Amino acid sequence: MKPTNYVRLSGRYVSITLLILGFATIFLWARQKNLFDHLTFLSSDFFVASLKDSLSSVSSNSKENVKGKASHSVTSKEMESPKRSSSESPKNFTSSVALEREDTDGDRMSSAEMKACNYAKGRWVPDSKRPLYSGFGCKQWLSEMWACRLTQRTDFSFEGYRWEPENCKMAEFESTQFLKRMRDKTIAFIGDSLGRQQFQSLMCMATGGEWRLDVENVGAEYGLVKARGAVRPDGWAYRFSNTNTTILYYWSASLADLEPLNSTNPTTDVAMHLDRAPAFLRRFLHRFDVLVLNTGHHWNRGKINANRWVMYVDGKPLQDQKLAEIWNAKNFTIHSIVTWLDAQLASHPRLVAIFRTISPRHFRNGDWNSGGNCDNTTPLTGGTGVSQNESSDAVVWSAVKGTKVKLLDVTALSELRDEAHMSRYSVKATKGANDCLHWCLPGIPDTWNELLAAHI
Repeated sequence: MKPTNYVRLSGRYVSITLLILGFATIFLWARQKNLFDHLTFLSSDFFVASLKDSLSSVSSNSKENVKGKASHSVTSKEMESPKRSSSESPKNFTSSVALEREDTDGDRMSSAEMKACNYAKGRWVPDSKRPLYSGFGCKQWLSEMWACRLTQRTDFSFEGYRWEPENCKMAEFESTQFLKRMRDKTIAFIGDSLGRQQFQSLMCMATGGEWRLDVENVGAEYGLVKARGAVRPDGWAYRFSNTNTTILYYWSASLADLEPLNSTNPTTDVAMHLDRAPAFLRRFLHRFDVLVLNTGHHWNRGKINANRWVMYVDGKPLQDQKLAEIWNAKNFTIHSIVTWLDAQLASHPRLVAIFRTISPRHFRNGDWNSGGNCDNTTPLTGGTGVSQNESSDAVVWSAVKGTKVKLLDVTALSELRDEAHMSRYSVKATKGANDCLHWCLPGIPDTWNELLAAHI
């Protein structure tokens, strides 16, 4: 070895010795001052690693001097960084991707090791703590027609299950904590009667199904009052005075804006503006903190004709016969309202906008008006779990894709629960009537709200 190289290496070993002595001195001083726990950069792991790196550097330099070339190269694995898929998926409200995190050895997990937390994937499991409120109670909020405990039904095994997501834990719903989190906030459900069921379910969950004197009817603030001659108002709004939390529902079965062509004629045709959000939503959007939209089952020719709805686009009667086909009209309307809502979010930064996917029907041997039924009372005869990645509601899935409007995907998990519908049971025991669209409460809409609460 040349003298110059020997001197250079000796100098490095002296430097390392001084470095070790310096670390040891600081280490002992930190312990004496009770600061060791706070000086994480002086941990033994770091100390040993630093020593190894230094020795490795000396050894490497020594070899470098002897061989006359570098011996270390950066591997492709060391240069690798987590990559995201170029194909953008909907911002699924039931799905959140786990953030990159470090394992116990301090090594970053690769993108392949990170798992997506998709609340729509999972399985139904028995739970003795169910239901979340009494099926005999909640009379202040729950319509009798959906309270299956008040009907002739005798089997209630459908109440004893909860949804368990595949890759993540879903916190158990607790009414007091939920209302605290929703302090000074307004949650609005806008949609059809399934949206109304979700609204009533959340009211029962938030009150524990108990009678509450601290809940005020504030429907008048939103124009939700029963009109003369009407069977019911267009919606309801209630405020929890202790937390200033408002929960409301507005009936808009199609999510299209409805405008009577002759307001003085009770049998007038109604313009169904496919490209315009409901007037109620446009008027009160600024007051909402959480907005949950849904539509689906009123998109059939029979209901549209019975309601005297006439499709309009650009303020004129729709002439495009292809667009007037029910499937296309529904698709167009959902995309229109999502596009409009996405554009509004920039000026409503506090708003969380959500589109709930369609609730499945389970009519067998016919439809709602042709003798269809759903008499099954055995839970999970169609399976226990959901493993698919994409939503079964292709229309809503495609509409929210690429927007800031989030997806609350309940279709597939609800599809497994055909035994939880109203079926042939009713308060008045109407012979031959089968409701395989709406759900018993307590029931499946409670799970939709658990998914909702898990994120907001």
